[in-house]
Amino acid sequence: MEEWHSVAQHISQATDQPFVVQTVRAVRGSGVNDATILTAKDRSYFIKHNEPDRLDMFRAEGWGLQEIARVPTVQVARPLCWGATDQFSYLVLDYLELHPRSKAQDIELGHMLATLHGRHSSDFGWDHDNTIGTTPQVNTPHADWATFWRDRRLLFQLDLAARNGYQGRIQDLGHRLAELIPQLLAGHSPTPSLLHGDLWAGNCAACGDHPILFDPAVYYGDREADLAMTELFGGFSPTFHAAYREAAPLGVGYSVRKTLYNLYHVLNHLNLMGGSYLGQAERMTMSLLAELGT
Repeated sequence: MEEWHSVAQHISQATDQPFVVQTVRAVRGSGVNDATILTAKDRSYFIKHNEPDRLDMFRAEGWGLQEIARVPTVQVARPLCWGATDQFSYLVLDYLELHPRSKAQDIELGHMLATLHGRHSSDFGWDHDNTIGTTPQVNTPHADWATFWRDRRLLFQLDLAARNGYQGRIQDLGHRLAELIPQLLAGHSPTPSLLHGDLWAGNCAACGDHPILFDPAVYYGDREADLAMTELFGGFSPTFHAAYREAAPLGVGYSVRKTLYNLYHVLNHLNLMGGSYLGQAERMTMSLLAELGT
């Protein structure tokens, strides 16, 4: 209990109301972070925490949640504060009772995501770097989408893979693809849209009567990148996809581009979790090169 005293003080300052912890309950985290629920007499908070040197990761996540929350009709887990003690860094969120989405909530989620993507920026990227899992995600803005995706996403992951010992074929294939990204995206001119950035099924649920988003890796990019990830690991119903397309139809060529966008996440899983993703990354890269006739 004592190690949570400074967090409780921070909550008190952020809410301008005394917060005296009565119970501390460890809960299942994301696999990346630990999680704890702090409860006082009248309210509870969800605390994500990690090593003390992870504060920048939590700060960027808090900023990302705030960026999403600026879209009025999008429901998001709202951050209260973040900080670090000698023992851990942390992000404090309102405690939410989450449950699986219904069909009606999947329709609302599709429309809600289209609304999120309706928030635009002048450039691709974001004012802040953040993380995708625990991997650094570089968001330095750029006016050209193909250049941004090549340099900040594909080549970044390939370079990290090389440092992790994944040399040879994946590097040869990946660098060939990188040179051809302008050709692969030729004729496709997306508007920089606000993206969740890590939209797998574990990062959205329902809270009360509405769907809610959490654990983002925010930046402004091609909205199709968010849609692509919803198809990578499953967990999103045909109802959701139909509702999104009703609100914001997708362009010709999406079926190819989604492989390019999901390659980023598969390479990230390779770098985070190991060689079981290597074959999938190579097959995806070869599929894209075949689309280009190389």
